[in-house]
Amino acid sequence: MRLYMTYRQTLSPEAAAAKAGFSKASAYRIEGDCRPPSQKKTPRGRRRSDPLAQYWEAEIVPILKAAPGIRVIGVLDELRRRHHDLNPNIRRTLERRINAWRALNGPEQDVIFRQQHEPGRLGLSDFTDVSALGITIAGEPLGHRLYHFRLAFSGFEHAHVVLGGESFVALAEGLQNALWALGGVPREHRSDSLSAAFRNLAADAREDLTQRYAGLMGHYGMAPTRNNAGIAHENGSIESAHGHLKRALEDALLLRGTRDFASLDAYRAFVDEIVGRRNANLAKPIALEKEALAPLPKGRTTDFEEKVIPVTSSGGFILRRVFYTVPSRLIGHRLRVRIFDDRLECFLGVTPVVTLRRGRPVSESQGGHVVDYRHVIHALRRKPMALLNLVYRDQLFPRAAYKRLFETLREHGDDRRACKVTVELLALAHERACEADLAEAIAMDLDAGQLPDLAALRDRFRPEAASIPRVAVKLAPLDVYDELASVSVMSGRSNLGEAA
Repeated sequence: MRLYMTYRQTLSPEAAAAKAGFSKASAYRIEGDCRPPSQKKTPRGRRRSDPLAQYWEAEIVPILKAAPGIRVIGVLDELRRRHHDLNPNIRRTLERRINAWRALNGPEQDVIFRQQHEPGRLGLSDFTDVSALGITIAGEPLGHRLYHFRLAFSGFEHAHVVLGGESFVALAEGLQNALWALGGVPREHRSDSLSAAFRNLAADAREDLTQRYAGLMGHYGMAPTRNNAGIAHENGSIESAHGHLKRALEDALLLRGTRDFASLDAYRAFVDEIVGRRNANLAKPIALEKEALAPLPKGRTTDFEEKVIPVTSSGGFILRRVFYTVPSRLIGHRLRVRIFDDRLECFLGVTPVVTLRRGRPVSESQGGHVVDYRHVIHALRRKPMALLNLVYRDQLFPRAAYKRLFETLREHGDDRRACKVTVELLALAHERACEADLAEAIAMDLDAGQLPDLAALRDRFRPEAASIPRVAVKLAPLDVYDELASVSVMSGRSNLGEAA
């Protein structure tokens, strides 16, 4: 038809039809109505009666006006409650009718205004929960979240595994890691109302937290901003990225075949690898934005809190409702403790003495314990019965096999023997550095229905007898020294003759 209309501009209908390759009758039909066949079809009418005719104006529209946010399934349930003989197969028809009605008569909806970002201006921070990933460390579930940083223009991002809550320490450490990995500083830092930076508490606490956050921003020369509380789309450049990052991690875990990691460091390396791949896909815009970033300062600023705490006669100290053990030689001293998100670094003066895993209280009413049996085993060996009712007894056992042995020995009715044998085995694990192998041997004995033999285990894990090498010393005869003396005298005379 298009070819016919082209020829028709200069030729008669008969000639144009002949050149286009169809009959004169078709040409006369086109002359009478030049619309294409697709436009000549009349709309198909309803072939069956409208199942909503008697309910639409009388019941459905009033429901939609009274409750604009109601779901279609809610309307259908209400109709079926009122009319028991109503066919439930009308759901799709009801959905189409309601969607069409809302498009014409429904309430106004919110509009998202896409923004144009200039390079080097805006960096965003937020925390996101990733418990749905089901990560485990050596078989134990890992409760954690991710600190997530992103540049609005290029999409550069950085993720940091956070074990605690949305604390200032986690924010400071994650943000500084992101900036140093990026190699530059944006002019503005945006967040939602993070409790790490903005917290509506008592005046003193609010002022202290605000000063720390302001100090962090001032060190890097960034202007701190935040979106309105409870309005996530104002932080959309980071909120939407949360979902993309989580899906990328989920895909990588599925390909990996397991969600268990040998250590926390191994899991952190996994997250860094996935984030690095995503950044590699944005190499060009990231390189462009780096040119617009401000330079980094000479060094990092404080990303930890610091407390001075005395070590008590219990062989440890209490910090934020958690008891930590330290080497007993520190009893009576005051330690300067740097509090990070995942660890405590303890100093005696300026000398680092021990690094501890950071613990969390069990609940609002129950504290926690972070115990290293190596710190107390020497004292416990002198008083093994102290194990029986020890406050942190369950946390003392480094592996499940030691706890299982203690409970099995107690079931035999001899608490004294249970304490003595368990303490001696813990001492053996410490002295011979065989904690894992010894635990495996204990578990094998218990699985076989027998109690471990302390003497046999000591013999099995004793140090290997090293043979003392035989050193043969051959002494030179004394007359050799006389020969050396005569050679020395002759050499001296020769030197005098040459001088003369």
